[in-house]
Amino acid sequence: MIPITPTLSIDEQTLEWRFLRAGGPGGQRVNRVETAVQLRFDVSRANLPPDVRARLTRLAGRRMTEDGTLVIEARRFRSQEQNRQDALNRLVRLLRRAAEKPKPRRKTRPSRAARERRLRAKRHRSQTKRRRRPPSVTP
Repeated sequence: MIPITPTLSIDEQTLEWRFLRAGGPGGQRVNRVETAVQLRFDVSRANLPPDVRARLTRLAGRRMTEDGTLVIEARRFRSQEQNRQDALNRLVRLLRRAAEKPKPRRKTRPSRAARERRLRAKRHRSQTKRRRRPPSVTP
């Protein structure tokens, strides 16, 4: 089990690892060793609360496939183990953000003085623009 928050953890069985060749620098072994990592996390099968699942889907954006799988690719490092750890850390960070409940918005209204200031500023701006106009010629 991978702990996410004190009340939330995910099972390692829900993670699927794929390894592929990474582009970029690597020396003589660059075309022989699969150092890039693709971590696939099946959100639809994971034991997540519905609200966390919904927030995770929204946060994941285009990293989420149509069948509900979150795909994280890591190719920052030259070693496969570091890329594995990087992908896992990014998944945990994403899940922690999804586990945070959004602060509810409280409705507020502008005060009467604020409304009056706004209208006064609009009138002032309107007068300024009116003064810039060329004088109208009436026959």
